[in-house]
Amino acid sequence: MRIAVSRVIPEAGLDLLRQAGDVAVWEGELPPSREELVRLAEGADGLLTLLTERVDGDLLDRLPSVRVVSNMAVGFDNIDVAACTARGVAVCTTPDVLTETTADLAFGLLLAVARRIPEGHNAVLAGAWRTWEPMGYLGPDVHGATLGIIGLGRIGQAVARRARGFDMRILYHAPRRRPEVEEELGAEWRELDALLVESDFVSLHVPLTEQTRGMIGREQLQRMRRGAVLINTARGPVVQTDALLEALEQGWIWAAGLDVTDPEPLPAEHPLLRHPRVVVTPHIASASFTTRNRMAELAARNLLAVLRGETPPRCLNPEVLNRD
Repeated sequence: MRIAVSRVIPEAGLDLLRQAGDVAVWEGELPPSREELVRLAEGADGLLTLLTERVDGDLLDRLPSVRVVSNMAVGFDNIDVAACTARGVAVCTTPDVLTETTADLAFGLLLAVARRIPEGHNAVLAGAWRTWEPMGYLGPDVHGATLGIIGLGRIGQAVARRARGFDMRILYHAPRRRPEVEEELGAEWRELDALLVESDFVSLHVPLTEQTRGMIGREQLQRMRRGAVLINTARGPVVQTDALLEALEQGWIWAAGLDVTDPEPLPAEHPLLRHPRVVVTPHIASASFTTRNRMAELAARNLLAVLRGETPPRCLNPEVLNRD
């Protein structure tokens, strides 16, 4: 079998693929262009992608030999699943294995923003730390505060478990109530507007869909508390960037912690990056040694299972697996 991998991934995944067939890997520092991806994957049976690669009908029509697209991510907004299904191409993802690591980063951002850790660190590096200051670097308490979680899937629940350790009150908004999770985590369901009004911290954990694209905009940010903090480790386009900047400049909210942005990456001169109470990390929520190894291994196992006629561990459109 022939396999194309759109970026260099951990050896835990590449080793499995190389044991099974011929593997072509894009070794550039940046993602391949559309034409480079087509050349890389020409004649391939399977394509292992990252969220940086757009997989749609046009690409698949140029790569008719591809039978499976295995995305090394829990999200799949970079893949047109309907176009894949129409062409009999299986689409696989890597959920579960990154849940806890992503929740760690979300809560790390929350703490870093609230306690102004990067700002303090930068002051020390710049030689601006002269003495202990009774009014210096003040921020909101995390313990005992109210955390509003938008999207109570695996990652949202993992963040809620961490919040319990800080004795936080937990609110959540999701399309449907989760009574069993409410009981386990002590979480309270709210309509979106009510959650925004009541929360000291709002953490986003929704997939990027047509329904969630831009769901946090000017109107929603104005509803938040003036001292509130927004955390986004989901997808950048869930938040309207211009509205977020306005909210910070006008004082509608106090601060933001972002692992994802729109566009991604933000230009170095973007005003969000210069705001003193904004912390931005370069989409690193799953970036631990163990988690990235597990993601690479699961992505490889998904791909190989489809090519071997087996049921992959995580497939979004299993109906294509039974086609002749």
